[in-house]
Amino acid sequence: MSGTIIIRIQSPDGNKRVTVPPTTSLYKFFQKVSQTVSLPADGFQLYKSRDKTEQLKASSKVTLKSQNIKHGDMIHLYPTKVEVDGIAEPSSQEKSSLHTSSSSSSLSSSSSSQPVPLVVEDEVDQFLSKQDGKIYRKRDEQLCHHGVNAKCVHCVPLEPHDERYINDHDPPIKHLSFHSHIRKLTGGFDKGKFAFLENISCKIKPGCTEHSPWPNGICTKCQPSAITLDRQHYRHVDNVMFENPMMFDRLLDFWRKCGNQRIGFLYGKYEHHKDVPLGIKATVLAIYEPPQNSTSNSLELLEDPFAEAVDYVASKLGLCKVGWIYTDLMADDLTKGTVKHVRNMDAHFMSAEECIMAGEFQNQHPSPCKLATEGHFGSKFVTCIVTGDSTNQIHTEAYQVSNQCMALVRDDCLVPTIDAPELGYIRESTNEQYVPDVFYSETDSYGNSSKQLARPLPVEFLLVDLPAGFPKDATFAFNSQPGLKPFPIENRAGVGEVQGIEALTQYLGQFESGQLMEAMLDFHLLIYLATMDLLPLRDHMDPLLEALRSRDKDLVDAWSKCEQWATMEHFIAAQGPSATGEAAPSTSGATGTSTSTFVSGTWTCERCTYINQNSAANCEICDGPRG
Repeated sequence: MSGTIIIRIQSPDGNKRVTVPPTTSLYKFFQKVSQTVSLPADGFQLYKSRDKTEQLKASSKVTLKSQNIKHGDMIHLYPTKVEVDGIAEPSSQEKSSLHTSSSSSSLSSSSSSQPVPLVVEDEVDQFLSKQDGKIYRKRDEQLCHHGVNAKCVHCVPLEPHDERYINDHDPPIKHLSFHSHIRKLTGGFDKGKFAFLENISCKIKPGCTEHSPWPNGICTKCQPSAITLDRQHYRHVDNVMFENPMMFDRLLDFWRKCGNQRIGFLYGKYEHHKDVPLGIKATVLAIYEPPQNSTSNSLELLEDPFAEAVDYVASKLGLCKVGWIYTDLMADDLTKGTVKHVRNMDAHFMSAEECIMAGEFQNQHPSPCKLATEGHFGSKFVTCIVTGDSTNQIHTEAYQVSNQCMALVRDDCLVPTIDAPELGYIRESTNEQYVPDVFYSETDSYGNSSKQLARPLPVEFLLVDLPAGFPKDATFAFNSQPGLKPFPIENRAGVGEVQGIEALTQYLGQFESGQLMEAMLDFHLLIYLATMDLLPLRDHMDPLLEALRSRDKDLVDAWSKCEQWATMEHFIAAQGPSATGEAAPSTSGATGTSTSTFVSGTWTCERCTYINQNSAANCEICDGPRG
């Protein structure tokens, strides 16, 4: 929107967006944030940095622009007083006494219960937290020598984190689910009453008055702990499921056409994964392709002016951004359609640069967690790579980076090496930045283990792999009619796929009268309608998106009678014969009115292109003669 900027607000409840002019005073900005996060203006503090430095004060004399706050910047919100079960949240001084662990997850204990910020967890987390989680086993006729209603060691229900069950499961379960990990941590006598998860910090704690600021001084109270990297034994997501192969194949089609690689963002939902105790799966329903530059061996993401609009469309459809996907494909034998197997144990599974990018995305999408002292812990954001497998066939690999890696990336401690993609490097301390020591354990051929300084660092210590694939029975949240030519994907003009009125006319012409709902069930079409310059439809799309979400055909038809869509129909009708020389459809299309009716009922001025009624002899705008 012209003259406005979007500021991202990160709070314990997740990320919000505030749209304001850059000249807005901080006082009005606080009021706007207050409305957005449903907190009183004096009930929170805002900081430009995550570590609670560069605090913003509500002032009518200071503007966002004067504070150098630009479009897309992240502002961090911390509630000043939150009540949980009638207990006020502790002050920042009380919180600073909590121990910061160097492991991927840690628990703090104190003599009294430590309340956490009021957090609204994701729906799947709320669901799983209410589940029993026990692994129930049938009575073994050979080993169980008791009655039908009794239980013994061979049939008693197991905890979801039971090691023998996890190790013997077919197929193998390599990592505990996050909720199984939580049950294990909170399964003691006190049921986790005094247990809290803490995120790692690699930065000097602010506010220490016992010495001069770094680099002139540092003490044990404010110095971040050294970190020993461990392979994370749990994962926040246990499976990635693409609901059908069609969307996946359309992503690959870009590579097939030009040989260049491609990035996409995965939109879907997090659901209960029943194959893993208390597991979570990311179900992918659509892939959005942002602006990017690519070659056969490189990818560069560009600034996306429509990122917020895409998230808006997705949220109204009940979806969210669950991950990202990119191709790394090299043709092997064109006659056989095979590709090279370039990612393996002898090379690398993910490069350090890719791990850093994954860490950036995971930090941008933290997972709300009631057990975390900061209100969030880890991330459910997944990384998918399309590459060649050991049989030279195209397949998908899925990963997350560990919480330790997220901390190293967030605090700018990890960088890639120049000539070894499988190795990262931990920065050394400078006058501007203190970097804690980072170690990893290495075992030699004799079985002896020793600590190594992570300069360089094998990125395998940062990875958590997870399975990815398709269901046995494909499902389609968006249209999948046989023979249907889908609406073009965004940002593909380089390969001849262009969105526009002509493409919209040709697409809608494939549907019969009364099939507007079926026609609108195209994710890329909805994004186009929400971002098009020709007609500002976005402000009027909420009823349509709600109707599509509930699959209410009557509501879609009711929306089609609004003035904005009627104007769009006029634009479609005026399109006439397509640029390819094919006649525009003359039968009733998805709009419910035949294109030929529009053509015979109106005429387009050759001078100003205004669409006039058939009864007008002269153009209503420029007064030019008809024909």
